[in-house]
Amino acid sequence: MDGPPCDWTTSLSLKAPFRRCEVWLCRKQRCWRRLAAVGRVAAMASGTGLIYSEQMMSHQLLWDFPACSIEIPERLSAPFDKLKQYGLVERCIQLPVREAIEEEIILVHSLEYLKAVKSTASMNVEELKSFSYKYDDVYFHPNSYHCATLSVGATLQLVDAVMSGRVRNGMALVRPPGHHSQKNDACGYCIFNNVAIAAKYAKQRHGTKRILIVDWDVHHGQGTQYIFEKDSSVLYFSWHRYEHQQFWPNLKDSDYDAIGKGNGAGFTINLPWNKVGMGNADYLAAFLSILLPMAYEFNPELILVSAGFDSVVGDPEGEMCATPECFAHLTQLLMPLANGKLCVVLEGGYNLRSLSESVCMTIRALLGDPVPPLVGQMAPCISAVETIQNVTAVHQPYWKCLKYHEGIIIKDPRLKKLNCCTEEHNFESNITTTEKEITMLSKEKQDFDEFMDSHMKKVLVLTPSVRTAWAGDEVKSAKLDKCLKVEAKKTFSSAGILLSAGDTAELENKIILPSLGYIFPLIDKIAKREVRNGIVVAPSLSSSVVAAQYSITVGLSRVLLLVLGDAEIPDDVKADEKILVVNICGKQKEKGRNNYFIPICWKEGNECDGDLLHATFELILPVAYEHRPELVIFALGDNTGIQAVTLAHLTHLLQLLAEGRILVMTQASDLVATLTSSLLGDPLPSIRSFVLNQENAFVLMKLTQELNQHWKLLPKSVH
Repeated sequence: MDGPPCDWTTSLSLKAPFRRCEVWLCRKQRCWRRLAAVGRVAAMASGTGLIYSEQMMSHQLLWDFPACSIEIPERLSAPFDKLKQYGLVERCIQLPVREAIEEEIILVHSLEYLKAVKSTASMNVEELKSFSYKYDDVYFHPNSYHCATLSVGATLQLVDAVMSGRVRNGMALVRPPGHHSQKNDACGYCIFNNVAIAAKYAKQRHGTKRILIVDWDVHHGQGTQYIFEKDSSVLYFSWHRYEHQQFWPNLKDSDYDAIGKGNGAGFTINLPWNKVGMGNADYLAAFLSILLPMAYEFNPELILVSAGFDSVVGDPEGEMCATPECFAHLTQLLMPLANGKLCVVLEGGYNLRSLSESVCMTIRALLGDPVPPLVGQMAPCISAVETIQNVTAVHQPYWKCLKYHEGIIIKDPRLKKLNCCTEEHNFESNITTTEKEITMLSKEKQDFDEFMDSHMKKVLVLTPSVRTAWAGDEVKSAKLDKCLKVEAKKTFSSAGILLSAGDTAELENKIILPSLGYIFPLIDKIAKREVRNGIVVAPSLSSSVVAAQYSITVGLSRVLLLVLGDAEIPDDVKADEKILVVNICGKQKEKGRNNYFIPICWKEGNECDGDLLHATFELILPVAYEHRPELVIFALGDNTGIQAVTLAHLTHLLQLLAEGRILVMTQASDLVATLTSSLLGDPLPSIRSFVLNQENAFVLMKLTQELNQHWKLLPKSVH
């Protein structure tokens, strides 16, 4: 399977602040594994791979066939051109394309079907028509077999590069797509199932034991589901337009209660959308409530994304309202898993503009760029909440992470009643276009392009030239050598203004004051976008409260202060709606609790890593997304009882907020290396166990029920 060795003609290193890009040019195909095996290529998990070939554009429709008229070659060239326009291609490692061989294709498909597809290369148009009409909504061209083998081969090249450590992650721009294709059938524009073959290949070639497939195409990938529905080594997640079985492929097997069979029961997750117009909040709620908890418990070794961008605004097939930057968030939410081994493979997407912008946003996230804030009201619609609740109910017997959720199956929509959840979505006041208007604009290309031009100007984020800064002399770590050191300043007068007389006395005893001399300059640089994030060792958690107050004085509108440990929060901070305080602690702090001061009071000694992740998905991220902070301050006390790797994962997830602007303050100097690694965007080790403490889970459940009247993205129940 390896082919002959190749000659490397160029090894070009492009240097930029704290970023390294390489472009490798190769004369021969199928060379990654051979070079790695003989030690000529260092296995470094850095960089983002990109695979593209114009050859796959030669698959095209030769006759009038309305059902397939939107699957056009430009679906491949348009996003690649947009990547070039944004300067993203040269930032990626371009991987060579190759054809898949028959032995690889028959990992999923029958030899009989493969030979039938291969025979189309010699057919005339009438024969191609007759052959195509044997299947459901698919067409063939004399070049279709070649393009389909390239599509599979490109996907396998990406898997090889990621699994060997040649690149950290990557995207394969391929066509024809694959997720509808089954063992003996072409279907829905799909000929060979690229992602399913890649999963089988990764297991066979690389010994991968657990694979997560995330299918965010607007159509159900029934082909992938059928291939793995009895396989517990593959966790398959698909959201899709369903409308109570009225949307293609119109299968009962696409509903929430299709969860897998035999040993695979519980490893198929179908999340059917029963209305159009689903937006950013609906997609985010599905990830936070369902996919991420189950994925962390599953602990995959590789993630494959069937990336259909017909689920984005403006697409004629999907009729959904998620904006392109949503896919940057979804991508970054997946990146802490599987040691960062993430392969994104193009599926659908039929509005060339929204497809192209979404591909670019996905690549930006893979490259580690900051993600822009999500536009729109952070409240999932009633229909989405109903679906999420149904999925929770049917999967509770199989997953510990869902054990303490309220899952009641709702079968009759007429019985639904839900407080604090809106059926309609609205964008923020500074985004005047509503989602209904966006749907209308999508029908007029000129109007939609004008809308998209305006929208992208608002959400494209300037990346600071320096990623991570630090301050302090007492900490030594090799990781800090990659960061900018910020010198301390005298801050007593600035701090004194923010504190009461009693607290000022504490300053004078020099417990807090030295750390503020480091903290304030870091905040200044983050606020001015000179650096993206920072880290400092602080002797007292009280410093984080002063830091939050100081952030408001320098012009930041809203701050999230997440404190892990027992800290005294002054009453004026508890009452300040600009500062959202979430305090995870062991002491009961009912006094002063409100919508903006949220103490999660676990019994001391009972907390575990699963509890922190559970709280992150159930409460911290939902309220934070709605609060829309411009800075996140993450303060860590001594002896939290939480493993460093879990804290690193939380640090990564918090960077989804505030365009990645986060200040980490820790009392434990031994955590600096791990937390700095997360701030720098390094791949994270896996969290190997997801255990929940029952008592803590009930504390969190009660708290979310009390707060969801105010915070709309918190889990809710339909009754």
